[in-house]
Amino acid sequence: MTPLSKPPRYEAVDALRAAAMVWMAAFHFCFDLAHFGVWPQDFRTDPVWTTQRTLILSLFLFCAGLGQAIALHQGQSLQRFTRRWLQIAGCALLVSLGSFFMFPRSFIYFGVLHGMAVMLLIARFTAGWGAWLWLCGLVALALPVAATHLLTGAFSDLAPAFDARMLNWLGLVARKPFTEDYVPIFPWLGVLWWGLAAGQWALRNGCGWPRAPLPRAFSPLSVLGRWSLSFYMVHQPVLIPIAMGLAWIFKP
Repeated sequence: MTPLSKPPRYEAVDALRAAAMVWMAAFHFCFDLAHFGVWPQDFRTDPVWTTQRTLILSLFLFCAGLGQAIALHQGQSLQRFTRRWLQIAGCALLVSLGSFFMFPRSFIYFGVLHGMAVMLLIARFTAGWGAWLWLCGLVALALPVAATHLLTGAFSDLAPAFDARMLNWLGLVARKPFTEDYVPIFPWLGVLWWGLAAGQWALRNGCGWPRAPLPRAFSPLSVLGRWSLSFYMVHQPVLIPIAMGLAWIFKP
């Protein structure tokens, strides 16, 4: 590549990321309908919704790990990484501010963008761990389970400290906090690490699927996947007024 050329896009990865975003938007619209009383649902405990949230978030963070593998493979500079990281961190602050006005008692102080900002820094500086990332990911997934067991048992005296907002962003808690979105470092760093490891393996071994061209029918997904942060920031400001309008029309 010449210094001014753009690195090639990996359309399959873009489309996979977009699929997660579309699924997320549908999930959030259902949540909005429930919040405004149009379609009563229990999003906090019903497995139909809690399982979907886990799958959506897992797919999204796995794609983030794949994206980091591709960026490093293409020689992404620290300056470009920093610029993108500042965009994510800035949007995380906007999410906190907006959610505070809508949900003052349960505003988002460490949601998906907050977690992404921290996890991308970790991924950037652990990318050289190679195959060890698979084991690290497994440990990251297991840590919250072990922490909950210890903090509700032998180390229960430490539970208030780890459950407090100062530390609960780690995910090593006895009980989950009351907030509209909670994406702590553990276990979710494990998913991102596995995405990073899978991307590195695929690129190192010449696996064709990340580079594979998409059928024309999936081209819109590929385009959407390139604008994931913008889509994330605008989808709720668009969906919430629609849900409010439906509530005004249909709610007794």
